[in-house]
Amino acid sequence: MLKLHDTAAGLPVEIVPRTPGKFSFYACGPTVYGLPHLGHGRAVLTWDILRRYLEWTGLDVHHVANITDIDDKIIERATEMGISAEAVARKYEDEWWKAMDLLGVLHPHDQPHATVFVERMVELIGALIDRGFAYDTTRTVYFSPAALPDYGLLSRQSVESLQAGARVEADPDKHSPIDFALWKKAKGAEDVPQWPSPWGAGRPGWHTECVVMSMDLLGDGFDLHGGGLDLAFPHHENERAQGLAMGYAFARHWVHHGFIEMGGEKMSKSIGNVESLSELLERVDGRAYRLLVLKAHYRSPAEVTSELLAESTTALERLDGIARRLGAAPIEAAIGYDAAMSAKSGLDTSVIEQFRTRMDADLDTPGAMGLLFDTIRRANALFDAANVTAIPSAATVAATALELAAAMGLFARTAEGVDDATVQLVQRLDDARASKDWATADAVRVELQVGGWVVETTKAGTQVRRA
Repeated sequence: MLKLHDTAAGLPVEIVPRTPGKFSFYACGPTVYGLPHLGHGRAVLTWDILRRYLEWTGLDVHHVANITDIDDKIIERATEMGISAEAVARKYEDEWWKAMDLLGVLHPHDQPHATVFVERMVELIGALIDRGFAYDTTRTVYFSPAALPDYGLLSRQSVESLQAGARVEADPDKHSPIDFALWKKAKGAEDVPQWPSPWGAGRPGWHTECVVMSMDLLGDGFDLHGGGLDLAFPHHENERAQGLAMGYAFARHWVHHGFIEMGGEKMSKSIGNVESLSELLERVDGRAYRLLVLKAHYRSPAEVTSELLAESTTALERLDGIARRLGAAPIEAAIGYDAAMSAKSGLDTSVIEQFRTRMDADLDTPGAMGLLFDTIRRANALFDAANVTAIPSAATVAATALELAAAMGLFARTAEGVDDATVQLVQRLDDARASKDWATADAVRVELQVGGWVVETTKAGTQVRRA
């Protein structure tokens, strides 16, 4: 049974789906006003890994992640660029998906845009006013959370401590410093974009959009709401408050991931250590960043350095190398393996069970990665035995390693565009090196080079690419 650290409970809890065999979750998506940064990459990979693992175990997953395409930051960027807010949102949403595709993340099943749901947000705000939880002022419609008995649950603070620590804002109509905006009234016709409402034209506050979109697409009592630790308060706390004020169960579990650190500090625009994910992926294999994220527990900080990315790239060579060795093994030894299959026949069941145990323990991806590379080492040792009777065992262990990797979205790559004859030459070279037949190894290397291949020797075996 999968256990995850539930922020509301303050400890790992068993995740029992609302509907047997199904799993529904909502993860806060981007506000599209700039290029995605490394923290965004960590966020989407966290939920991609969770989703892939749940689907690997056989659950039917419904994954929703929103696009915030209206926000003060988008409007500010539009003013800077001299274009409309809609054009800014379109531009940076395109950039977002380019980066996500390079990371190899699965697209959410639903990707709701905030602007499409404004009418429903207006309906929710009206209902909250009718229930006595919201009030209209000259400039803003506010939500008043103090009446909720457990407001502050996700931040582990009382209403009194939150009020004491709240920033004083220059709105004399605001009843309490912890009250938050549901509707921001337009200052005039030039204040765009804006939508009509019973309280005057304007636009919704950020904390309202996810309530409407998650409930509309997943229904009340959906299994999990996720996001970064920085969203637990105030964003998720304020979402939850609106849901509870409406009498909803809302999300059954709340899960939050840790930050990216650069140079030992949390990544932050205020200290200038934010790096564009898009730029990083121009020079680094997206799988290397996924592997770096996997090596850190999702609730812990993840350090990003050039050295750690290089280590991940080297580790990927071992993964790709075992895929090549499995592909070159006699076909009868690998019968029954299919990386996409749901029935795990032809695999090492002991390793599979160890993998599930690690992942079910609050997504222990560092432990799962250790198991993966231990399995790769064991497969290579069996292949290196140069004993034909060891090949079936080697193929089983190698196939198991690839299965574990695929369950976490790490897909091995063999050399693209390499013909079968070249694959056989590469295997001959590796076999010759393993048996210390250096004369044969040198001869095969020359043959490959004459054929126009650049030959590279790595810990995972020989790799070839066109010059």
